[in-house]
Amino acid sequence: MFLLALSPILWLVLALSVLKMAPWKACLLALIISLAAGMGVWGMESQYAIESVLEGLALACWPILLVIIAAIFTYNLTLETKAMDTIKELLTGVSHDKRVLILLIGWGFGGFLEGMAGFGTAIAVPAGMLAGIGINPILSVSVCLIANSVPTAYGSIGIPLVTLGNVTGFDSVQLATYTSLQLGVLTLLCPWLMVIVTGGGLKALRGMTMMCLGSGLAFFIPELLLSMFVGPELAVVAGAIVTMGTIVVLAKKFPVNDPEFAMPAHEGVKISTAQAVNACLPFILIFVFLLFTSKLVPPINQFLMQFKSAVPIYTGEGGAPYTFVWINTPGVLILLASFIAGSKQGASFGKMFGVLAKTINGLKFTMVTIIAVIATAKVMGYSGMTNQIADTAVAATGAAYPCIAAFLGSVGTYITGSATSSCVLFGKLQVMAMQSPIINASPDVQAWVAAANATGACAGKMISPLSIAIGSAAIGVKGADAKLLAFAVKIYVPFVIFMGAIVYLGQSLIG
Repeated sequence: MFLLALSPILWLVLALSVLKMAPWKACLLALIISLAAGMGVWGMESQYAIESVLEGLALACWPILLVIIAAIFTYNLTLETKAMDTIKELLTGVSHDKRVLILLIGWGFGGFLEGMAGFGTAIAVPAGMLAGIGINPILSVSVCLIANSVPTAYGSIGIPLVTLGNVTGFDSVQLATYTSLQLGVLTLLCPWLMVIVTGGGLKALRGMTMMCLGSGLAFFIPELLLSMFVGPELAVVAGAIVTMGTIVVLAKKFPVNDPEFAMPAHEGVKISTAQAVNACLPFILIFVFLLFTSKLVPPINQFLMQFKSAVPIYTGEGGAPYTFVWINTPGVLILLASFIAGSKQGASFGKMFGVLAKTINGLKFTMVTIIAVIATAKVMGYSGMTNQIADTAVAATGAAYPCIAAFLGSVGTYITGSATSSCVLFGKLQVMAMQSPIINASPDVQAWVAAANATGACAGKMISPLSIAIGSAAIGVKGADAKLLAFAVKIYVPFVIFMGAIVYLGQSLIG
């Protein structure tokens, strides 16, 4: 029964890792397998099977795909209006030290892109920029893989954690807070590790103590505060913005001048404050809109939250009406901000709608993949397959189950390349495992272990074939995939072991 319950996941491992099948095809077949097992073995009625798929479709489209489309559209629009060129000029002119530029572009700007857009932009764009200014291409991708690990849980305006909240029933604010705490040590260590990798050893830290310490704290503190008081949507965006500001200030006030890591002088174009603000306007407006419609501003939040509809989709046991929030949802607010900013930057509405159409077309297979993954998870959950997997996992590990929670999350991201999909596949399973009679954890501890799924997803993102392929494509180096994977595995193994220990030991504090 356990293997049958696991059959959709096993199929995805085989199809994506061995057969190298297109993800959208593999995930559609996984949905068919889950339906066949759910109806044929677990006796799920056809009506409930259809309803579970429809509920998965609803969750996928609103808010998940809406946010993804809006976030990628914003990025594509900055390319269309050439605003991204201005942002690149601003970044590359900050310092002549290779280590500082790697932290600014890979850690700060990469984290910002992950928080705003996700889906590989945080690897491809910074890696391409670093390689473009003369840094070794393999090194450029390697440091970006490290940098992209901890922000992954908050990618695309926090959609993995928002989705995890929808799947598990826990408040996304609580999940975001726990995720920040679990990732805290690694967030602080990331800048140090990136610099060590850059210089090939501890010698690279020479003169960089203040920069590494400031970069880690500047990322972690805003991320934790935003997670605790607002939620996951802006946590990494805020951390990345503060980090970039901190690095710029430190680079100007306490310049690092080590000849071993000096880059050729950058002959850049002088950019005025007005030009800089105009280039960053889409991201500024998104930040402002999301902040002022959050629970930090109750009058606006409560007014906009009135516009919602609760629709009963799955009517079987355990089902609840699905709520569509029509205005106060990140996707709508991001689109509004992007259209306003794009207009200010000189793009016509016709051009902007053209970029939006191209964005949707470019994401069509991603959309099918996400719909199929979420529908598969819904079928597995409602049929009892997920419960079967959870019971078996707990029977095998007992009270030590939290030790493997992050590892499961990493497997989900390794398979699908998406932290969101990992949270859909294994989020509910993590909660069911902690609810089993053997463990019978309190709700807070259940949420803590559910958050570990997002934490583990960060580790899995480093070794995901999709991430490796994106990084390799960004630098255009043949045969880079094997080198990058060998490097990433060395970081992944201690990462996921350390996270297992954090989750296991931390549950007693949470409880």
